[in-house]
Amino acid sequence: MTLLLIAVSVLHLLVLILLFIATLDKKWFVSTSDEVIDIWLNCYNTNNTDTWICKNTSENEWLHAVQALMMLSVFFASAAFLVFLCQLYAMQRGGLFYTTGIFQIFSGLTVFSAALIYSIHSPEIVNSTRGRYGYCFYIAWMCCPLLLVSGSMYIHLRKKK
Repeated sequence: MTLLLIAVSVLHLLVLILLFIATLDKKWFVSTSDEVIDIWLNCYNTNNTDTWICKNTSENEWLHAVQALMMLSVFFASAAFLVFLCQLYAMQRGGLFYTTGIFQIFSGLTVFSAALIYSIHSPEIVNSTRGRYGYCFYIAWMCCPLLLVSGSMYIHLRKKK
């Protein structure tokens, strides 16, 4: 049981780091014309001075929803880890980590919603550029099942001495 507790904690920290990277880094969509489109900024490289110029992304409501859902996911995952630490030291033997698991599952569902909205609506902002999804987009999709699995593991995890 101790190994399972350590494994779930390491998985939780790993997913939390991946969530921070997916939310804050600038590679959600990479075009072939030296342009990087993020959920926060739209950056392009000027060839004459070789510098990156960034401006705010378009004012689409769906993009604001993606931003809010990603931030909410980071909040839920962070809160879940803090609640887990509190439960680990304050809960009696035999107790289950329901609250931590529910927070993790909420975090997984919000990442899923954000990535799905971005998948459906991203052609609106990248309609004239050719490119591919960046690694932050894939990290967000990867975090979704990891959060759901770790949430269900927390729900079934029982505190033992």
